[in-house]
Order: sequence, then structure tokens, then C-alpha cells
Amino acid sequence: MTREKAIIETGWNLDNSYARLPKSFFTSLNPIPVRSPKLIILNYPLATSLGLDFQALKSIDGVAVFAGNRIPEGASPLAQAYAGHQFGHFALLGDGRALLLGEQITPKGERVDIQLKGSGPTPYSRRGDGRAALGPMLREYIISEAMHALGIPTTRSLAVVTTGESVIRETKLPGAILTRVAASHLRVGTFQYVSEWGAVEDLRVLADYTLQRHYPDVADAPNRYLLLLQEVIKRQAELIAKWQLVGFIHGVMNTDNMTLSGETIDYGPCAFMDTYYPATVFSSIDVQGRYAYGNQPNIAAWNLARFAETLLPLVHDNQEEAIKLAQDAISDFTDLYHRNWLAGMRAKLGIFNEEIEDESLIEGLLKMMQKYRADYTNTFRALTFDRLEDSVLSGTPEFGQWREQWQARLGRQQESKISSYQLMRNANPALIPRNHQVEAALEAAVKQEDYSVMEQLLDVLSNPYAHSPEQADYCTLPELSSQPYRTFCGT
Repeated sequence: MTREKAIIETGWNLDNSYARLPKSFFTSLNPIPVRSPKLIILNYPLATSLGLDFQALKSIDGVAVFAGNRIPEGASPLAQAYAGHQFGHFALLGDGRALLLGEQITPKGERVDIQLKGSGPTPYSRRGDGRAALGPMLREYIISEAMHALGIPTTRSLAVVTTGESVIRETKLPGAILTRVAASHLRVGTFQYVSEWGAVEDLRVLADYTLQRHYPDVADAPNRYLLLLQEVIKRQAELIAKWQLVGFIHGVMNTDNMTLSGETIDYGPCAFMDTYYPATVFSSIDVQGRYAYGNQPNIAAWNLARFAETLLPLVHDNQEEAIKLAQDAISDFTDLYHRNWLAGMRAKLGIFNEEIEDESLIEGLLKMMQKYRADYTNTFRALTFDRLEDSVLSGTPEFGQWREQWQARLGRQQESKISSYQLMRNANPALIPRNHQVEAALEAAVKQEDYSVMEQLLDVLSNPYAHSPEQADYCTLPELSSQPYRTFCGT
């Protein structure tokens, strides 16, 4: 089989609608070839859903695409320009180590971005080498796939390859490239870039493109730009609520890390919370706690306000009226988020209908969890299976009273207790990517080239609501440490 035929039979079906936008939005360039790429992991279910041939992707030519050594037919590689508020400070950014190969048209007719992350320097690299280390790329693979299994909108990971070259951070590390799949890479920061350095007509082109790509039902409405803002707000309210419900902490919620599709993106210093504590921060660079677990809804609202500012020239010709319309839309976020979160918490406690006292019941449990340093995931798991002896709350004076109130609440709804516990099984994962288990998998992979630990972890994370016996070992907590767990961006 010739190499050209192998590429065709891989199944790439690429289009390049983003490349047809104004040239100021991006820079066209090819990845920098690497010395000796090696496939580390390939996502079979995702590849199949994309219409790609799994075996062909594992071939020399298939791996060459993941490494940036070969450009698949139909691709038009480019680095996207964008700006963003990083920890509140505005800056010109852009794809400093990533290239969009193109947009795969799936067998279902869906359009998704195919991006290489760690593919070499671009005009937006800001003195960086444009490369990535193996550990952070595997972290993104693990966490993004776990998020997908949890039912949380997210970018996906198709493959990770090593490059055969080293990257220098604090030490010499094995280099790697991750192939990321996304509904798109349109960000709040994309609009900030065009708003700051483009013309109003450029902004209109970008907004129309976003509407056609993600919100086609309102793309032709007379007030479509206000509707775009409202739809993005709705999706982000749903997304952040889902984060909070499983204890996920993004770690770096800059405006360039907020997608307009409503997907979670950029798994740098992210982690999942063990002990329930709203001020939990894992990121080593978030020294002020700006992106702490409890702050995530407020930061999302702040980021959305920055998005609204970019749309003002399109929302209304009169600036004062545009500001009023945008402010009204942003003010809806808190209520939308709260309703999503409250509905999710009711499900986690087996509650089908609504009562005014539900919120105080939920807050009462969370306050106890914080007071007694209860594990977030395992507490709800113990409630789900009525194994209260497994929780540190068992035996405390507050918990006995709270449990009576909870059971009385369940008794006031038409659904049976069996139905309530089934609802809880579907809402409370048996396990999350525990930080110590993720670190163990990464250490085995990076230091020993042993990928079996990661593969086993990915397997149990693929069905977090199964509550199977095989998952029990992955519910254990880390050993107590005098040092707090810290994550790093890995850039």
C-alpha cells in the first residue's frame, strides 16, 4: 500500500471553514516535524465516531499525522489568534504551541476541530518553544476523557505521541503531542482579539460564523447577536454547574479558556476536589485563589461580561441601549447557574420534585462536610448506597438530625425510595480521577514508560456510574500529607 493511499484510507474528511475567515484571525503554517514519533495511546471509540480507521491510524503514516510530520489530505494547518484576561490582566495571546489541522466532518455530518497540541512554535509563542511534555499531555487525555464519561461537555483527546525529542522545563522531559478534538476552538478570547484589533465588520463575520457553527437555530433571527450572548450564557451556566456537582476545579479560568460552544477546554493545572472545601485551590500559580472551587461561578460571570463587551457594537446601534441589553443578559447567569446546580444537587440526594426548603437541606449537608472535612465524592456515594458508616459524618450529632430531615423529604414525594436511590446512582459517580491516582499513572508513564497504570485508570473511569466492584480500589483517599497537593500548567 502506498503512503498516499494509506492516508486516504485513514478516513480523514477535512474541511477548513475557519481558514476562510479574515486572514487577521490566524496564521497559516505547518507543524514542525519531529525526530521519531511513537504512538502512546489512541482513543478507539472517539476515532470510530469520527469516521477514522483505527488500524490505519496506528500505522507509520497515521502516527506521522499525529506527530505533525505528515499533513493529511484536505488539511490547511493554522494557528488561531486570540487575546484574553489572564488572572484579570488583558494580553495578546494565540495558539503558541498548537495548530488547527482542519475540521473533520463525521459520518453523522458533525463538524469538529482537529488540533495538534505541542506541534512547534508559532508567531504567538511569546519566546516559548511551542512544544509540550509527555506528562501534561497524558494528564489532559486522562482528565478530558474522564469528564466526557461523567457527562460533562468537554474537548476530547484522540491520541498522544512522543516525539523522540526532549523539552526543557525545570528539567529535561520527554516531548509529546496531543491530538485534541473540539466542537470548535472559538473562545471568549477570540472575540476579545477581534474587538481590540479588528473592525466592526470583522466582529460581525466572527459572530455570524459562531452562530452558524454552534447556534444555527437563531442564526437568522433579527436580534441574533443578543441571542448569541444569551445562548453562550445558558451553556456556560450548565457547564459550570456540572463542574461544581462533581468537584472539578479547572484551575485557570482565563477568558481564553472559555469556549463559546460550552465545552471544557485546556486541562492545565486542573484537579478534582477530595475534601469538601469551597476555597480549594490546586494550581501552583493561583496564589490568590482567584480560581478556587467556590469562585468558579463568579469567574464565569466575569468572563461572560467580557464577552458581552465585545458584542456591544453588534447588539444595538445605540451604545447605552446595547449596554442595558447586555447587562440584562449577564444578570441572568447567576439564576441560570443556580437553577442548574440546585437541580443537580436534588438529583444527588434522590429528590425528584421541588420544595422551598430543599436548598437549606443541601446547604446543611455541605456545611457538615466542610466542618468534618468529609470527602465530597465518597459522601454522596455513601448516601447513595446507605453505607453511612463509610462517611466521617456518621456518628456526628448534626448528621443524625440531618438524615431524619432528608428521609422525611424523600417520603413527601410520589416516587418510591427505590426510584430515589436509582436517581442518586445516576447522579453520583462511583469515582473521579483522584489526584494521587492520576499522578501515579503519569509517573509510571513518564519515568518508567509503563502505560499499564494509565490504561487501567482510564478503563475504570470510562463508566463512572457503573458502581462496579472493580471500581472500589479507585475510591480510596490519598494518604495524609503535610504538604497540599499542587498542580502545574505544564507549558
